[in-house]
Amino acid sequence: MGISFNAAALLSGNGIDVSAVVSEIEASGSGQLTAWQGDQTTLQTQATALTSINSDLSNLATAVQGFTGADGALTAVTANSSESAIVSATAQTGATAGNYTVVVDSLASSGTLYTDEVANATTSILPSGQSAGELNLQIGGSGGTAADIAITSSNDTLTTLAQSINSQSATNNWGITASVITDADGSRLAIYSTATGASGALAVGTNSGDNTTSLTFEPPVGGTNATITVNGIPYASTTNTVTGAIPDVTLSLTSADPATPVTVTVGPDTTAITNSVDNFVTEYNTVIGDINTQFTINPTTSEEGPLGSDTDLRVLQSTLASDITYTTTDATSVSSGFTNLAALGITMNNDGTLTVDSTTLSTALTSNTAAVQNFFTNANSTGFADNFSAELTNLTDPATGILNEDLASNQQQQTDLTNEITDFQTQLAAQTTALTAEFDQVNANLEEYPFTLNEVTAVLGSLTTLDGGTATATTTPSTNTTPTSGTSASGSSSTGSSS
Repeated sequence: MGISFNAAALLSGNGIDVSAVVSEIEASGSGQLTAWQGDQTTLQTQATALTSINSDLSNLATAVQGFTGADGALTAVTANSSESAIVSATAQTGATAGNYTVVVDSLASSGTLYTDEVANATTSILPSGQSAGELNLQIGGSGGTAADIAITSSNDTLTTLAQSINSQSATNNWGITASVITDADGSRLAIYSTATGASGALAVGTNSGDNTTSLTFEPPVGGTNATITVNGIPYASTTNTVTGAIPDVTLSLTSADPATPVTVTVGPDTTAITNSVDNFVTEYNTVIGDINTQFTINPTTSEEGPLGSDTDLRVLQSTLASDITYTTTDATSVSSGFTNLAALGITMNNDGTLTVDSTTLSTALTSNTAAVQNFFTNANSTGFADNFSAELTNLTDPATGILNEDLASNQQQQTDLTNEITDFQTQLAAQTTALTAEFDQVNANLEEYPFTLNEVTAVLGSLTTLDGGTATATTTPSTNTTPTSGTSASGSSSTGSSS
């Protein structure tokens, strides 16, 4: 639609609204900008959807890769104890399946030394008339550490001696702690090793000068190794956490009971394997659900999702559907009957998602765990997970992955559009400046018109007619009572002036 003016209003000196005129002129040419901005919003929406699906596809790849490798989910093992109050067990990857009979004869203990009671913990422990003494401890048996403690006036009471022992132990890494125990009968010095087993055994030196105090020590307690048998084979441990008796199995000893054999069963962790399968199905269904959403007609808009026309997404959907129905030809899998997911109770729904029949899967794992493992991954790399993992590695490649290429193209289109919009906006800004200057001048001239007309009228009125009379001119008064000297309605100044 063109721009029109009211001539009478223009000639009255009221001028024009320069800003409104310029805006109306530019509006006719801004349709392209609006279209570009709409395209940009669409591309951003598509990029968000692509990024989300690509992220879910990467999660699926991780879940499938978890089935492969020496430490994959399918290699998970577990160890169970028939008497966890005596010994419990945990298995690491690589543990050999089997049943083991464990007998706990004794637990590992820390060494303890303590003295007979004395009347007061703050009186000197040196014999009468003696100002110094010695207390020599043996930590870890005859081949262990000798802790030589000099007794002087600074540590000649139970209280100060305990403090002195703790200080020197920390400095020399003796691995012992001392305390004073006070009861109704008096006070004792107690010394404990921080290590269990023979390495934590404590004793007072046997030489005549090893204890020149007035303290009398009771016989040492503890400081012995744990002793067990595994399938009749004896095993000693300095701690109650035993890591070598059964390869790749850790035994935690809780109590000694030589009369009660404990059965430790090591085997595949079917619970962990089931959880891994469930996780895989969940990640797969997430990807398929996201793709389906893009191709579903919105009943309100009657349109598909923002990626409904994306052919790459159609290719991805078809590829995943093909991969999920993969049938392995591995001889072991064929002989066991586990050649595809359906044989394990994992079936495809009408919308392409998967459903797990937990009973069928559990039966398969219980009856032949090795065959299930072989279906997913095997030495020939012909298992379901081997095949699918290779496919997903290609699909999620940072440079050549199908959605990553799509995202790169989308980003390039956004960049190109942004540049076009920026250039167009620069042109519009320049056009706005030029048009504003042009119409500022027009507006100044229009506002000055009534004053110019009045001047002409006045000049004509002063002229003498041919018959000696005076000429008369009639003008229409302007509502613009004060000349603007070229000032436009938008506030710009012109060089025109009234006289």
